Parts: sequence; C-alpha cells; structure tokens
Amino acid sequence: QVQLVESGGGLVQPGGSLRLSCAASGFTLDYYAIGWFRQAPGKEREAVSCISSSDSSTYYADSVKGRFTISKNNAENTVYLQMNSLKPEDTAVYYCATSPGLVTIDPMDWDYWGQGTQVTVSS
Repeated sequence: QVQLVESGGGLVQPGGSLRLSCAASGFTLDYYAIGWFRQAPGKEREAVSCISSSDSSTYYADSVKGRFTISKNNAENTVYLQMNSLKPEDTAVYYCATSPGLVTIDPMDWDYWGQGTQVTVSS
C-alpha cells in the first residue's frame, strides 16, 4: 500500500538547479522518515539527504552539503529535494525511500522505494 513516485529529474548544465519531488501514498509523512538516495553507474547506492518524522531533523551527505536542501509538506504528503550548483558528479538515478522509526543512511534499512528519476548534469 505504501507507494512513492519521484519526479523532476532531467538534464541540466553544471551549476544549474533541479527540484525533485516524491509523492507518497499509503501512509502519512508525519510518522515515516523519508530519504533521497542516488546510484550512479558503477557505484553503490548512497544516501543523499534524509528527513526525520519526529522533529524534521535532516541529514546531508558531505558531498551535497550547502547545495541540496530536503523539505517536506505533510499536508501534501510530498517530499522535495532542491538541488543547486549541480556538478557532473551528481549525475545518477535518484530514489525516494521511506521507513518508519529511526533514520539510518544505509539503504538496506529502508523499507519502501520509488522507481527513481534520472538526473544528468552535463555540459
């Protein structure tokens, strides 16, 4: 019943911006943590940013700190990832994931995943 649908990916030049959306259904964001992960060819899936359900505290990977911002709108049941100052190294498939309880950055600990959206940063 839990379902996540990502959108907003695309092709952008270095230094540009994209805003990813994750529409959730089957649960409410009030009680579930939400995370953005990405996976580039030849690399392991990694946590980009997460937001907790309890206090909306956030996590950012060192590689994106100062450039990416995670936010959520509980009324809309939607999570966003604002990505600024994009670099070619940000190119990956970006996934939204959710899980009740504690937040970890290990993808194996997350219960539900969206289908992913491609982000390509290239000149």
